[in-house]
Amino acid sequence: MKKTKTRRWRQYDPFSILLLFGAIAANAVLWYRIIFSSAIATQARVYFLDVGQGDSELVILPGNVKIMTDAGPDDKVLQSLARVLPQSDTYIDAAIISHPQLDHFGGYGSMLDHYRVGVFIYNGRDAAPNVAAWSQLLAKIKEKNIPLITLGKGDAIHYENNEIDVLSPDINFAQSGELNDTGLVELVKTPGLRALFTADIGFNIEDFLLSNHLDIRADVLKVAHHGSKYASSDAFLRAVDPKVAVVEVAAKNSYGQPSSSTLARIASSTNAKIFRTDRDGTITVSAGDGAIEIVKEK
Repeated sequence: MKKTKTRRWRQYDPFSILLLFGAIAANAVLWYRIIFSSAIATQARVYFLDVGQGDSELVILPGNVKIMTDAGPDDKVLQSLARVLPQSDTYIDAAIISHPQLDHFGGYGSMLDHYRVGVFIYNGRDAAPNVAAWSQLLAKIKEKNIPLITLGKGDAIHYENNEIDVLSPDINFAQSGELNDTGLVELVKTPGLRALFTADIGFNIEDFLLSNHLDIRADVLKVAHHGSKYASSDAFLRAVDPKVAVVEVAAKNSYGQPSSSTLARIASSTNAKIFRTDRDGTITVSAGDGAIEIVKEK
C-alpha cells in the first residue's frame, strides 16, 4: 500500500438524540464495549471504502467505536470491510443511511447477513415504491430488532470527545421531491481531524449551509454526488477549505463522474489533494502529531 435515533419517529424532534441513547440502553449488551472498551486507539480513522459507483464511509473512533455511513449499491462492501477490519470484528455500532438511493443503502442488505449493527439512522424518507431493495432492507432491520432512528439538522451523535453533527436536511428539505436534497450532511469532529460527508447534495444545499453561516471547515471533504458537475461550488469549497478531497466513484462509470469541471473547481478553490476510489481503491485518513496521513489501497 502507498502512504502519501420502530420505523419512523417524529422528524427532527429536539430530543431525538436522547432517543438514540435510549436505543443504546435498550441494547446494553451490544453497546457495553463502546462505553467500557479497554482497547483504546490513539486516534480516529476514516475509511472511504471502494464500493464501486456508490458511497461508503467508515469512521472508527478510539475504543473501536465504528460508525458507518452508507454501504454502496451491493455486496462489494463486504470485500472492502474485510480488508480493513479483522475477521473477528463483526460489529458496527451505528449504520447511517444518508438517503434512500440504492447506491447508498444497497450494500446494507448483504452486510446484515455478516455483521451485527447496534442502531440504524436515516433521514425519515422512503425510497421510491418500485425499489424492492429498500423494503427488503427495512424488513431485515425489523426482523433483527435493530432500532431505526430519524435524525436531521441540529441533531448530533456524541462519544467522549468526538462528535458527529448533522447539518442538513432541515424539515423543509427533508420533504423535497428530490431525494438528493434530503441527504444527511455530517460533520465529523475528532480532536485531530474534521471530515465533512456530503451525500449527494447539490448547489442548493451547499447554498443553504453557507447562508446559515455554519462552520463547515474540514480537513477532509467527501466530494458530493461522486464529483457531479451540479455540486461543489467555488464558494462552498472555499468555506470548507479541505486539505484532502475524496471522490467515491467507479471506474468508467456511465455518468462521466467525476466531472472535469468539478475537479477543476476543487483545484482552483482549494489546496486539497484529490483522491479517488476508482484509481486509489479504499482510502484511509488518520491524523496524529499535527499531520494527516493518507493510505491508498492501490
